[in-house]
Amino acid sequence: MLFLLVGNTIFSQSNQDKKGFALLELYTSEGCSSCPPADELLGKIQNELKDKNVYVLSYHVDYWDKQGWKDIFSNADFTKRQYDYAKYMEKDPIYTPQVIINGKIDYVGSQETSLRNGIKSALSKPVSASLNLETNQNANSLALNYSVEGTSKNSRLLIAVVQKEAKSNVKRGENAHRVLSHYQIVRNLQSVDLNKAKKGTTSVHLPKNYNAQDFEIIGFIQDMNSGAILGVKRV
Repeated sequence: MLFLLVGNTIFSQSNQDKKGFALLELYTSEGCSSCPPADELLGKIQNELKDKNVYVLSYHVDYWDKQGWKDIFSNADFTKRQYDYAKYMEKDPIYTPQVIINGKIDYVGSQETSLRNGIKSALSKPVSASLNLETNQNANSLALNYSVEGTSKNSRLLIAVVQKEAKSNVKRGENAHRVLSHYQIVRNLQSVDLNKAKKGTTSVHLPKNYNAQDFEIIGFIQDMNSGAILGVKRV
């Protein structure tokens, strides 16, 4: 009986890893008046579906920073990532709020029905790659052990350090005199080249206010030829 229970547990975990997933990458800004509804919607979806293989990453771009208000979470690297997606999907120009699901298709971030349909579609598709992550914190960095299976030759592992929530008092720009709520804010994103063994250890830099309760680590595998996300894991 014990042998059968162990066997069933392993089988169950294997099937769980193969279930579909939806990685939602939101491109947003505190300087964009159309963005707060998308921020709120992604926060709502994160809260509702966090146990359903749905993952949310909010990237604050910097091209709104010259319009009267500098977003404290903005990063030029995130703007570059959005431009890279524009090339992958042959979409021009870029815009906010934009949500890209699994690196394949984009949606206006505030259109709830379309977004939920996109999530449902993504969850119905099998996963082609698996990812395992373990972390150990050392002062201002994390030692992250990773192993991947089923990836393409041109895949990379990307590690996002995510602040779960924050509020900002915006004093100027299109959202002047508003207190904005943000969710799943990407504070740092780093890329790991996968070796032939496709496993190893990397060091992840942490922001000064990092703590295990208010932050999480989301790792995902991306095909750098097509932009498609092949697998994702939360730590």
